[in-house]
Amino acid sequence: MMNSACIQVTQATSENIDEAIRFVMAARAEIFPMLDSTVLPADLQRFAQVYVQGEAGAFWLARCAGQVVAAVGYLPYDHRFAQLDYQGVSTVEIVRLFVAPAFRRSGLAARLCSELREHAISQGVEMLYLHTHPFLPGAVRFWERQGFEVVDVEADPIWQTTHMQLALR
Repeated sequence: MMNSACIQVTQATSENIDEAIRFVMAARAEIFPMLDSTVLPADLQRFAQVYVQGEAGAFWLARCAGQVVAAVGYLPYDHRFAQLDYQGVSTVEIVRLFVAPAFRRSGLAARLCSELREHAISQGVEMLYLHTHPFLPGAVRFWERQGFEVVDVEADPIWQTTHMQLALR
């Protein structure tokens, strides 16, 4: 079990982009082995513009003894799911929540989410959106404990994408 006193949570800066991408890609490869780990997702390709320089996105890193052990970010919701209507509502999508195995079940993910939520509120965000999948152990339940509600579950037999939201106002 980790020592929570060693954990420092900070917003990502241009100085730690490479470190953030390395951590996220390694965690993503472990959790989603069915995805091509050689292809950098669009948000990570444009990490500086999306999470550091832009006003609409943000990214946090948690470190213990200088090593990244967890991460989470948010970016403007892109309206790609037709069944969700956030028109006229300032909405961001929570992405890339990963916690290193040795630090799971320690409250670190909840701490990151709390930082993210407080920052989003300070930025005038009205709705937090995310999607997850039932094959990720405890994911839906974790987000429900953070106050999110399930708004849709897709019928796809493999992914069963579970859409969740949390109104901030």
